[in-house]
Amino acid sequence: MKRLLASGAAVAATLALAACGSSGGASTSTTSAPATTGTAVSVKSIDGMNVLVDSQGKALYAAQQETGSKLLCTMSACTSFWKPLTTTSSKPTAGSGAGTIGTVKRPDGTMQVTVGGKPVYTFAEDSPGKLGGNNFSDQFGGQHFTWHAVLAGGKAASGSTGSSSGQSGGGYSSGGPNGY
Repeated sequence: MKRLLASGAAVAATLALAACGSSGGASTSTTSAPATTGTAVSVKSIDGMNVLVDSQGKALYAAQQETGSKLLCTMSACTSFWKPLTTTSSKPTAGSGAGTIGTVKRPDGTMQVTVGGKPVYTFAEDSPGKLGGNNFSDQFGGQHFTWHAVLAGGKAASGSTGSSSGQSGGGYSSGGPNGY
């Protein structure tokens, strides 16, 4: 019986990995629906830093690897942890000190909010007033990401904050660092 259960678990794990696997190139999977849709961006002090937050008070992050409005976090494995801040408005609202706010079109047709030209996201493991994703590293579909909180004025935080020092993708409560 134990042997049968172990074999079944091994087959299930193999199928899950195969479903999430990548050929090492850019992923073409863009079938994820962004969950964060609040458009108001404001400044809030969290862990002693003035960071940008969405309308629910969740910190906003930018991936170091996404530059010039280039979207790399498009796979559902990535967007299940890093929720794109989307809007239905071509001009999202922003509080004083937020920086230059704009939008970029996602592969699924939704508009994602940008700050200083960088697409912004919330972290699924955060709650309002928390910075668990700052300086977080992970990998999805062969693409490595390093995430930083977006500071007032639109610059990315450097280094780490108290609770996220040196974190790597293993901190997810479900799945793993590769989004499996």
